[in-house]
Amino acid sequence: MKLFSASTILLAASICGTSHAFAPSIASTSLHHKSAISTSSSPTSLSSSFAENAITIASAISSLKGQTVVVKYGGNAMTTPELASLFCQDVATLQKLGLRIVVVHGGGPMINAMLEKVGVESRFEGGMRVSTEEVVDVAAMVLSGTVNKNISSGISQAGGRALGLSGRDDALLQCEKLWGGSGDDKIDLGNVGQVKVVNTDLINQLLDAGISPVIAPIGMGCKGQEDESVVYNINADVAAGRIAGELKAARVLFLTDIAGVLDKEMKLLKSLSCDDIDNLIGDETITGGMIPKVTYATDAVKLGVQGAFITDGRVPHALLNEILAGGEDGLGSGEGGTVVTL
Repeated sequence: MKLFSASTILLAASICGTSHAFAPSIASTSLHHKSAISTSSSPTSLSSSFAENAITIASAISSLKGQTVVVKYGGNAMTTPELASLFCQDVATLQKLGLRIVVVHGGGPMINAMLEKVGVESRFEGGMRVSTEEVVDVAAMVLSGTVNKNISSGISQAGGRALGLSGRDDALLQCEKLWGGSGDDKIDLGNVGQVKVVNTDLINQLLDAGISPVIAPIGMGCKGQEDESVVYNINADVAAGRIAGELKAARVLFLTDIAGVLDKEMKLLKSLSCDDIDNLIGDETITGGMIPKVTYATDAVKLGVQGAFITDGRVPHALLNEILAGGEDGLGSGEGGTVVTL
């Protein structure tokens, strides 16, 4: 299945009566210029293409209506205003199609900018930000404040319903301190948290009311423990995977700034099992920064999520394409990233 064109995105909107949410943008139409309607196209071919897309979308909606989808939102999809607007439109439209959408967001570039502005130094160890109390104060201010509210209000402005939360609200994300390294070579990462408890009751209550929780990955210590009052910084990918697993979500999508998992010839691997990923790590096809990304995906699948998507968030309407373009099978467009299953 090819990525949907702007005209097909309008079809999805019209199915749920929300065509106002998808005025085609320059980004969406230019990306899919090959699928755009041209004066040379015959009425028969246009009708056939429209019908095929309508059937695909209807099949996807039928199989996923009422199901929970968790989306980790970050990277270029967040920092580019045009893509950010399209993401909010996608969430609003999927809501109206009957899907239960949970958004977990990052905000690394915004945190870095604020740390520099206020003169707080930070560093990374093993791909994780070392989070002193000063760093966590800034991260909490940025993530739970401006970033979180921009996303929730953007979804509302696009015609959906959303409520911004942090993991500290109603003990949503309870954590233990996470140490870096392994064995005797442990690294003190400061107040970096590993999620141990997810308040799924709160999330489901909001979803039942037709509201998408927009969750900032700032957590607290576990109830009744000495560190209950400690504020923890949580990796957004880890938080999204754990939340998806606890909710037994139908899908979890990690929107990133990469095309997906590539083979040694730099070609996209469209679908992988957990065993495939283990083998690809073993033969060093998957290396470096890609290892934690696929680990988050496999962890979510092993917790009960039906499919985990490592999705190129630089593609306009990436969320809508990957959810709807797979039809009844729900394995994505085949062009927007890598799908991980058991």
